[in-house]
Amino acid sequence: MSEVETTNDQTPAPKRKDKKPSRSQLRSASRRLALQAVYQWQMNKTAVSEIETQFVMDQDRDMDSCDKVYFRELLQGVTASAKKLDALFEELLDRPLSELDPIELAVMRIGAFELSQRLDVPYRVAINESVELAKGFGATESHKYVNGILDKLAQRVRREEIAARREANKVSNK
Repeated sequence: MSEVETTNDQTPAPKRKDKKPSRSQLRSASRRLALQAVYQWQMNKTAVSEIETQFVMDQDRDMDSCDKVYFRELLQGVTASAKKLDALFEELLDRPLSELDPIELAVMRIGAFELSQRLDVPYRVAINESVELAKGFGATESHKYVNGILDKLAQRVRREEIAARREANKVSNK
């Protein structure tokens, strides 16, 4: 054995520091937790403050891996404006709102909230994140349905942003 190998065997590898999650990873985690909280609110109409407390105090939920402020904004914003959010996408549905799967409804409410109220979130991010939630928590094909509805909603509420993106794509393709 060479001296280098001996040294390598005897010297433990330096410990890696765990990489901090990115802002987008923290927000994705916030959306997952907010979906669960909104679903709980929809199903049993527990007070939002009580649901929030349950999530913050529950050791099984990894609130440290999310943006707690964003979680709170989503939970409070979606539940406070649920009727307004429903009105934004209800006419785009192919069935009555009451026939939507509760997970699909919660996902679309979160997506509609981000599209209409969180202009700092690009429309493509809002739609993609909602699609990922539907894939993870919804029925087998629900992500396609959610994508279609939120894409149509984005055409209405983010018209200028979409037009600017299309124009930028035209310029870059020349």
